Amino acid sequence: MNGNKTNINWYPGHMEKTKKLIQKNYNLIDIVYEIVDARIPRSSKIKNVYDLIGNKPKILIMTKKDLCDMKVTNYWVQYYENLNTKVLLLDLNDPNEYKKIIELTHEMLADEMNKRANKGIINKGIRALVVGIPNVGKSTLINRLAGRKVATTGNKPGITKSISWLKTESDILLLDTPGILWQKFDEEEVALNLASMSAIKTEVLNVDDVAVHIIKKLHDYYPDILLERYGIKDISDFVEVYDIIGKKIGAYRNGEADYDRVSNRVLNDIREGYIKGVTFDRGL
Repeated sequence: MNGNKTNINWYPGHMEKTKKLIQKNYNLIDIVYEIVDARIPRSSKIKNVYDLIGNKPKILIMTKKDLCDMKVTNYWVQYYENLNTKVLLLDLNDPNEYKKIIELTHEMLADEMNKRANKGIINKGIRALVVGIPNVGKSTLINRLAGRKVATTGNKPGITKSISWLKTESDILLLDTPGILWQKFDEEEVALNLASMSAIKTEVLNVDDVAVHIIKKLHDYYPDILLERYGIKDISDFVEVYDIIGKKIGAYRNGEADYDRVSNRVLNDIREGYIKGVTFDRGL
């Protein structure tokens, strides 16, 4: 994969606050739900996550199953399982899929809960920490578990700004946290993947660079999608690529494409799920 170095920084103050609050509540946490985007299961994984959660039991939940390339994403499921990580690949648009989380949680914590019962400790419920980078589906997951809308959702990063315990329809209490990102993106590939899937704000990177990255990924791995969606086969000349897309979407005037409109359309097609069946992470 592309390991080019980059100096991109995006680290809002509430993320540092989140880390401190996790540390403060650490002893209350029974299990951790780490959420990643199934389309970028490597790029969307929190860097140095174990610095935050230590040796707590953990379930790696891959969301947006309905949008990913199942064949490629299943490779990543197997990879993480080989590292002794419990993994669930979920489509949160399915109203029943979230139940797998409850079942696996009870299975993983059965011994611990029995120990507490034998000691006469009153069962006050399982406390689960929900962590992940922005816009990977944390709020959607929480709303499913709660059986009602308790968290705000949206296709842009930075929706959740505070930390709180939330009740669910089961015996699980959720500690919701704002999305966490690391201070510096060392790999350009990771930064572009994150921007492509709306995990970091478009203001951080040049929107044309992100759109070009998406088009290149489609060309390399999903040429049929690129052809069907945009009528593009050859990307050797990006001026021509933008002209073709511009004409197709009505963003072409005075002999040239409106680059901003074309780039934003490409990004929006990913964000709104018009382009699906794709996984951008390929190898370690």
